[in-house]
Parts: sequence; structure tokens; C-alpha cells
Amino acid sequence: MDGTVLVADDDRTIRTVLTQALTRAGCKVHATSSLVTLMRWVEEGKGDLVISDVVMPDGNGLEALPRITKMRPGLPVIVISAQNTIMTAIQAAEAEAFDYLPKPFDLPDLMKRSARALDVKRRAPKPAPAPREGGDDLPLVGRTPAMQALYRLVARVMNTDLPVLITGESGTGKSLIARAIHDFSDRRTMPFVVAQAADLTSMDGPSQLLARARGGSLVFDEVADLEDEAQARIVRMLDMLGDNAPRIMATSQSDLASRMEAGRFRQDLFYRLGGVTLHVPSLRERVDDIPLLAEHFLAKGERDFGTIRRLSGDARELVRAYSWPGNVRQLENTLKRLMVTSSEPEIARAEVEAVLGSQPLPEPMKGVGEGDRLSASVMRHLKRYFDLHGGQLPPAGVYNRILREVEAPLIEIALDATGGNQAKCADLLGINRNTLRKKITELDIRVTRRRKLM
Repeated sequence: MDGTVLVADDDRTIRTVLTQALTRAGCKVHATSSLVTLMRWVEEGKGDLVISDVVMPDGNGLEALPRITKMRPGLPVIVISAQNTIMTAIQAAEAEAFDYLPKPFDLPDLMKRSARALDVKRRAPKPAPAPREGGDDLPLVGRTPAMQALYRLVARVMNTDLPVLITGESGTGKSLIARAIHDFSDRRTMPFVVAQAADLTSMDGPSQLLARARGGSLVFDEVADLEDEAQARIVRMLDMLGDNAPRIMATSQSDLASRMEAGRFRQDLFYRLGGVTLHVPSLRERVDDIPLLAEHFLAKGERDFGTIRRLSGDARELVRAYSWPGNVRQLENTLKRLMVTSSEPEIARAEVEAVLGSQPLPEPMKGVGEGDRLSASVMRHLKRYFDLHGGQLPPAGVYNRILREVEAPLIEIALDATGGNQAKCADLLGINRNTLRKKITELDIRVTRRRKLM
């Protein structure tokens, strides 16, 4: 590499490491812990590349980017930050940063990006957009490579007109990604419309959706669940898009390519929706983000409930080791419950075990087990439940938890089959009537008009 690099970071160790690495690579380096000093160097015309932290003792590196661009339009800036949220990535992209890396960063990776920045001529500057509000409430935080790659891709596609397909398991935050793409894009002042299946039942449903979402964003949530006719109407709608058309997005927890190959999803719709595919990783794919998310939700709970809670060391280890089949949504609901039920400021491991022990088992995988014997399907389901814990044992109480999961639907289905007649239901199940009544109470089975207590 050849050139002069300006390094701004309040961490002395990082300044030293970067100075040594860049110097060995052939660069001249000026390093400082002051944003004011950095800006003076930039104004004086020094440097061919800037590597800057975001939070500095005397200012914010991201907020300084527009000024750097105005003073030196051709000067590339690489942003490094410990604020590992989607907001940081988006703000860096909007402010025309050459690149963005989360801390802790991989030094060889940063060196490659620095070499590329010194070789690439910067684009003409664009006016910096107005700052956004409300982004800090988005629980899209994560320092793992999978999440950082997602953040960078979101920032790149945000202001394009390409359709976006957002995939991932239930509870990973697909809807939040769709909302973030809209809220931080040039369309943010326009409508954000989430289409429901009912919106596509009538012939004029698609045209009404287009009118509601005009110029904004239109999202088809869990598009794989739509009936064939609804899919066909979406295809015809997408073929008729004209001026002021909304940005099209769709979410799916199913593998649409596999469903298409199996004839359960329209091929023409698949290719119309898949301009850009964003995969939101499960918590099992980003285990190191679990403590970060836990801290985020506990802090949010403190604001919501006015109660300060923290996880003990053992509790934190258990939270990190758990598989979270319900992903971020399950983690958030679990911590909300612990915020309310815990009587001490520090949440103990036993309290976490008690809450996780009452969690429902994950849904069995779709598309497998059809025609199998019941025992084979149950075995596959249970094996998957154990496998989800990544080599760790599930929380104590598996036997009773599994019995409860089987008993509840069995009794509900039997009650439906007997029209709510508990005497007939008890006879069908081979248990006495008092036992049935006790089970209905214990399992909290709702008694509808078809199921009247006798």
C-alpha cells in the first residue's frame, strides 16, 4: 500500500495496532484520539484515507462524515464502531462512508479494505440526508459477521427499486428488516403497507393495495402461505406497476425455491419477488449476539417497567447456551417475563430454568413425516428438540413438558370430535370423567360453545 492514513480512535491500543500494521504495509500514519485534530488534518489536505471510530471524546465520527465529504470530496473514510446496530451501518452508508466495520474487527480484513480504499476513486458527493428518529428502538443489534453482512446489504439496497425477499425462521426479525428498509429509505415519508391474505381475495384487491401503498412500500408477509389464486393476483399486479409504484418486499420462513420445485409456489412470482434476497440468521447462527440482545431487552424493560434487572453469570451462560427455537421474539418475551417475575435485581439461573422449562416445544419441520407411523414422527420431533440445544441438555422437566405438549392437543381434538360432550370424550380417551375435567383445568384448555362443562 502507498499513501497517508489518518487514524482517529479514543482507544490507544487500537491506534497503536493500526499504526504498526499500516506502517509495515508501506503507509504513512497520523493517529489521534481527537476528532477536532482529525478534522484539522483533513482541512489542511493531509491524508489519502481516514479510519475513524464513531464515539470520540469530542464528537461523533458519523456526524463528521458530511463535513469531511464537503471539505474533501475524494477522501475515502472507513468507519469502525463498537455500536453494532443496523443504524450504524445505515448511517455510514448514507453519509457516503467508503466502508464500515464493527469492533472487534479482523485486522487483515481491515488492511484489505484500506488497500482497496486507497486504490478506488471516490464517487461525487451527495447531500447528507436528515437524521432519522426512533431507530434506537430497533432490536436489530449484533456484532457477529452474519448480522454485520446483513446490515451492509440492507444499507446497499435501501434506496434501490429492486424487490426484496426477506427469509428466515419465525421470530428472527424479518418484519423489522422490512420496516427498517422503508424507514431509512427515500420513501420513508410515504405509506408502509403490509398486505394480508384478505386483501387479495377480491379481483380489485391488488389495485386497492397499490393505491394505499402508492410511492411507499408494499410488503407481502409470509408470502408462501398465500393461496394459488392470491399468488396469481400478485403476479398480475406486479406486471401492471406504473408510475409512483411502491417498493415491493416479501417475507417468508419457508424455502420458496424448494416449494417452487415441489409445485407449491408459482415460479413466475418467485422470480418477480427475488430481486434481492436477504437472509436473517437464527440465533443459533449468531450465538455471540445473544448476550448483546439480552442486555438490550433488559434495558428496554427498565424503561418500560421502571425495574432494574440483570442476569447473574450462571443465568447469562444458560441464556447463551439455549437454542431459542423461537429466536429473537422468544428471547424478548422470556426476558420480559423474567423482568416481571423476578423479585431480586439479579436474575438467578434457577429462574431462567423455570421459565425455559415451561416454553412450548418447537414446531415439527414441515414437509416431512407424512404417512409415517406416529412413533416415528414423534421420535423425529423429539430428536430435533434435543439437537436444537447444540450439545447442551434441555432444561430440566422434559418428561412432563412433553406429556403436556401431547395431552393438550389430544384432549382438544377429542373434545371437538365428540362435540364437546365430556362423557363421550372421556370414554373415547379411556379415562374417567373427573380425570378429564382435571386435565382441562390443568392444561388450561379453553371451553368453547362446542365444549360445555357437564
